[in-house]
Amino acid sequence: MVAAQETTLQELLEGTKQYLVPLYQRPYQWGKSQLEQLWGDIVELTEDRAEGYRSTHFIGSLVLAPPPASLAGGVTTFLVVDGQQRLTTLSLLLAAIRDHIDDQNPGENAGEEIKNRFLVNQYKKGRDHIKLVPTQADRSSFNAVIKRLPDSGGQDTIGTAYRFFRSQLTMFDDPDIAEDIQTLQEAVIEGLALVSISTHPDDNVHRIFQSLNNTGLKLTQGDLLRNYIFMRLPESDEEAYERYWHPLQEKLDNDQIEQLFWIDLAKDNPTVKVSDTFIFQQRRLDHLTTEAEIHAELSRLNQLASLYQLILHPELEGNPQIRLRLRRLKEWAATTPHPLVLELLHHRAVGNAADEELARALLTVESYLIRRLLVGRPTQGLNRIFRTAVSIVTGEEPIDKQVSRFLSTGQRHFTADDELHSAIMNNPFYRSGRANHRHAFLRWLEEEFGSQEPVDTSKLTIEHVMPQTLTPEWRSALEAACPGQDIEEVHDLTQHTLGNLTLTGYNSSLSNHSFDWKRAEMLKSGVRLSASIAEQKQWGPDQIHTRAEQLAEIIINAWPGPRHKDATTGDIAPVWRKLRNILTALPAGRWTSYGNIAAAIGTAAQPVGNYIAVNPLPNAHRVMRSNGEISANFRWLNPEDKTDPRTLLEDEGVSFTKAGNAHTKLRLSVEELTELLELTEGDAAYSYMDIEQRIYHNE
Repeated sequence: MVAAQETTLQELLEGTKQYLVPLYQRPYQWGKSQLEQLWGDIVELTEDRAEGYRSTHFIGSLVLAPPPASLAGGVTTFLVVDGQQRLTTLSLLLAAIRDHIDDQNPGENAGEEIKNRFLVNQYKKGRDHIKLVPTQADRSSFNAVIKRLPDSGGQDTIGTAYRFFRSQLTMFDDPDIAEDIQTLQEAVIEGLALVSISTHPDDNVHRIFQSLNNTGLKLTQGDLLRNYIFMRLPESDEEAYERYWHPLQEKLDNDQIEQLFWIDLAKDNPTVKVSDTFIFQQRRLDHLTTEAEIHAELSRLNQLASLYQLILHPELEGNPQIRLRLRRLKEWAATTPHPLVLELLHHRAVGNAADEELARALLTVESYLIRRLLVGRPTQGLNRIFRTAVSIVTGEEPIDKQVSRFLSTGQRHFTADDELHSAIMNNPFYRSGRANHRHAFLRWLEEEFGSQEPVDTSKLTIEHVMPQTLTPEWRSALEAACPGQDIEEVHDLTQHTLGNLTLTGYNSSLSNHSFDWKRAEMLKSGVRLSASIAEQKQWGPDQIHTRAEQLAEIIINAWPGPRHKDATTGDIAPVWRKLRNILTALPAGRWTSYGNIAAAIGTAAQPVGNYIAVNPLPNAHRVMRSNGEISANFRWLNPEDKTDPRTLLEDEGVSFTKAGNAHTKLRLSVEELTELLELTEGDAAYSYMDIEQRIYHNE
């Protein structure tokens, strides 16, 4: 016999309790996509609660069983039959909040309350001390985080999740908002809702576990809603099916129908989650009292499905400009703009907008996404922004002006021309965003040249003109072009910038060929994006800079910016935000160099060192000279801190040679740092549908 009740993390963890994960459970496995989606949900919940709404967010169930009699003792103990992945993740998040608070308030022990209430049984010792006991494979790493040992935050899944949350908290913490971390903490412990299912002592726990993990396909939100609709139509269910539901299924598959139902809620409920679709749509239907009213609602949904088809299949759109914008949004492969795009299409369908206005509004959305990519701004928050935008499109004035005004104001980060120009000139575009977005943008940029004989760019790849690995020939050419300069630094600063990139169809294994060879290939290819490169006799920093200037002018004209520059953001420069994110994510037991960090974020080693020296940054001691020496100028910002950085590094797991240099095998490369940066700046709102389904239903 089982009993189920809704609960919160606070109710689960407060008091003298302990949760044991049985040995037959798999180790902790949550990765980047699950962590990003959970974090995105928590941020949205925090923002709702900061605005005065006492919102909650359901994150799934927790199945608990009594422990064997041999484990009964001084604490109330439960076996975690199902739900250990989310319970472990939330415990790591609470530990990250504790440590972030302590780091921001040194000496105050402000995080002790979180530790003693939610992470440990304060007055218990030994095996009863820590509230959550994972499987043996995870126990050492998890305990290191809870006890804040030097080797916590390693490179296993436990350490990676902990470092992910530390990075996200660093980005989220606004120094101008005193209570933002406190509000987020309250959202986590009070606002995340779970269903706690308790089994009886006589139940076979192994059988319950097997049943939970061998169930067939679960009913989707769309399945539940369909069943409820036809339950409300006892007299006209067959007619409704033939007139409305069957045509709906002809246009969209089951997952797309579910997405449509969720998107349909966005206008009136911008904070609703995918997992709440059935509940909110059911409430709508409950206000309808006759079968005729339900038929009218089905008719409305069927019309929306026809519009949603245009988003999924742009080739069905008749207007060429609108078809182009819809096609590009589809190629972007992100569903976050769909609620706004569907609303814009609806306004045209009911006569509130002309084709020209719709095309301009869609161009604004496209420009907004592209400009954020080019400056390297994370996509976190886009889901909420686009859902909120739905409610501002009223049809009382041209829809393109409404969309542009909305995205240009507040904290929405629509990149202005001057910041965009600087990013095109200096940022490592090849390291920004997602690979498919970079490739899509370069293909669209090629289209902007308006060739009379356009090249099929779908199978072309991104090419570094000056290669990523310098051959002796390229090195000699750079030394001649940059006398007296550090060639490695020049190469690091320019190789990934937009001015050095193009599209090519030749084999990537030939990418280290000389410039003369590449120039001859570009002259034959017909790719207009390469035309200004093929005009050059040599290729180096000066030519890359000149080409970047040319591309910046084209991009700024092709993708218009905000209506005016928003001076309210107060952000630190994106390059230093990236530095902070990388440092936060550096794992214990590893180190890196100033030069490698500079290459990963798009600047030089000296500015990195200068910035670290005067700003409070996490893990600054893990950054050393390229040969593994601790910088002679390294100082803790707190003058009273006398900790020996080498001793601290050794405690964390870094070994040193007899000469006093950190072993190079432990140094994080530029590529590894880039992966860390992608972890911290990942697409938290990239796929609101698929990821959320996987997180909360598939441990």
